[in-house]
Amino acid sequence: DGEVVTELGTRVQRQQQEIRVDGERLPRPKLVYYAVNKPTGVVSTANDPAGRPRVIDLLPPDAPRVFNVGRLDMASEGLILVTNDGELANQLTHPSHGVEKIYHVQVAGHVETEALQTLRRGMHLAEGYARVKHVRIKSKRKKSTVLEMILDEGRNREIRRLLARTGHKVQKLIRVAVGPVRLGELPSGAVRQLTREEARALRAAVDAPPRSKGRPR
Repeated sequence: DGEVVTELGTRVQRQQQEIRVDGERLPRPKLVYYAVNKPTGVVSTANDPAGRPRVIDLLPPDAPRVFNVGRLDMASEGLILVTNDGELANQLTHPSHGVEKIYHVQVAGHVETEALQTLRRGMHLAEGYARVKHVRIKSKRKKSTVLEMILDEGRNREIRRLLARTGHKVQKLIRVAVGPVRLGELPSGAVRQLTREEARALRAAVDAPPRSKGRPR
């Protein structure tokens, strides 16, 4: 925007600001949005010294430089969004916007009503108070239970830690939705570009006024 920048690490918004290098104007990048069905064993980090497969390695070779919206741990699978729209990505991951993420979680054993109530009430973790926004039993099996869980904030391995505190080990964890975007029938390891309608719906989700959340004493 006509200001000479000499400090390393200066942050700019490529979509909003005019940037010139040696007088040459840099083109504004085209914004792209991908939905990826992350398999287990794939990491969400941009760089991995161990050389493990990354989410961004699943993208088509002609994809621009992008980054993940939030993370899924290596043992988890399911929907993760990838984009070069930094502003939207920050809004989607910031807890103040309260964008809901839906998970299907298979746990060992049969989950009793008391455990569900504990998850709804919440509990103290090292980083602070945490609880699920919604949880219900989706199906029961001989030695396990499948839960549907909704979170509107994300801490590291939060679902696994919450369930461990109720005495249930997670056997399988799949994220099936981020805000209005659904995993659907996308195969494991596959990638698709979001539609314009989905991208608009994501922006609407972060622009919506945050819902008030009561916290139990």
